[in-house]
Amino acid sequence: MLMTVQALQERLSREGTVVFDCRFDLHHPARGREAYLSAHIPGAYYLDLEQDLSGPKQPGRGRHPLPDPEVLASKLGAAGVGEASTVVVYDEGEGMAPRAWWLIRYLGHPRVYVLDGGWQAWLAAGYDTSNEVPAPRFASFPLRVQEDWVVGAEDVLQVVRGARKATLVDARAPERYRGEVEPLDPKAGHIPGAVNAPWQEALDSAGRWKSSAQQLERFRRAGVAVDESPEIICYCGSGVTACVNLLALELAGVRGAKLYAGSWSEWCADPARPVATGNG
Repeated sequence: MLMTVQALQERLSREGTVVFDCRFDLHHPARGREAYLSAHIPGAYYLDLEQDLSGPKQPGRGRHPLPDPEVLASKLGAAGVGEASTVVVYDEGEGMAPRAWWLIRYLGHPRVYVLDGGWQAWLAAGYDTSNEVPAPRFASFPLRVQEDWVVGAEDVLQVVRGARKATLVDARAPERYRGEVEPLDPKAGHIPGAVNAPWQEALDSAGRWKSSAQQLERFRRAGVAVDESPEIICYCGSGVTACVNLLALELAGVRGAKLYAGSWSEWCADPARPVATGNG
């Protein structure tokens, strides 16, 4: 699931390797593409969170709905992602690459890796960069949507009511989870019963992913009964950084966790849905 910058450097010249730059700033949406156009890993294509890794916004669906599978599959195919391709995605530590990692696997392509340490690690290693946008390399993307990887608001409501046994994991910062601040959505708080495992804690101070044992310990410390919970559902503000926890769970050896794609921005849009604050 992870690839080192050294391994990517060795693979760049091999046929079948496709790299995507996923840098994006939620507060300045144009900044990621501008950074990509200025300098990126040679041969990398760009995937924009809002234009490529999300679908059109609709009332009540959350800030970053999942993209149409056929539309994203077409974009991936235009970058040369075919049945035998190895895909590597990277960002600058803002949690966007795991969204791409999850989406590409959700669409049915399993050979996807997140660049460990991301753009910063590539620069620190002294490898070449480029400002050249690569030409399209058309391939047939193997679209096989994993529909059971996603849950909706009604599924989550069943968990809240106790009719469905699952652990809800909120990836947002602790102060947002507790409802002390809310910089992006109209209502503060969290889904009742959810535990808090901030996504930033999946990475070390250098932006590299913590070990399997460390990931497992952070989830257990957050209150996720990884050995007992029949189902784990991850969410965040809009279904983006929840994918960091989905990757971290995989690194910890925990398989089958699901994404509540609408996340908090969808949940809090309906005043009939319950909201909790504080640490409980």
